Amino acid sequence: MRAVRLLLFVLGAAATAYGGWLLLPQLGTALPWLIGGPALHDALVAPLVGLVGLALGRLVTDRRRRAWIAAGLLASATLLLIAVPLLWRPPSAPPNPGLPDRDYPLGLAVGLAVVWAAIAIVLVVATAVDRRVTHRRSDSR
Repeated sequence: MRAVRLLLFVLGAAATAYGGWLLLPQLGTALPWLIGGPALHDALVAPLVGLVGLALGRLVTDRRRRAWIAAGLLASATLLLIAVPLLWRPPSAPPNPGLPDRDYPLGLAVGLAVVWAAIAIVLVVATAVDRRVTHRRSDSR
């Protein structure tokens, strides 16, 4: 087992060194992204997520419903992060030939609508099931 771990460590270190070697020529343009991404996360994203979590905890008291809403928020945040480069492309930059031009804002809106429609359906079904179970319990007494 020790030999396997050592082999995996050596392979991982070699891959990291090779990636660093490939990054060296672009370090001037990559450095703002490498520093700005974590700084933006720590200054803006993490506090915002914490505030949303606190508000969600106070507004939604049922743990199951809170979990579904948190899952919807996580899926929405993931969609937004994926969409940022496509929405934020400078108009003067030529379009990427690998990405056909599409209506990205509409696609994002449809994706978010599907996520939240699914969450709403789950919450409505959960509420109906809870009411049915509560009704059955009260009838059996």
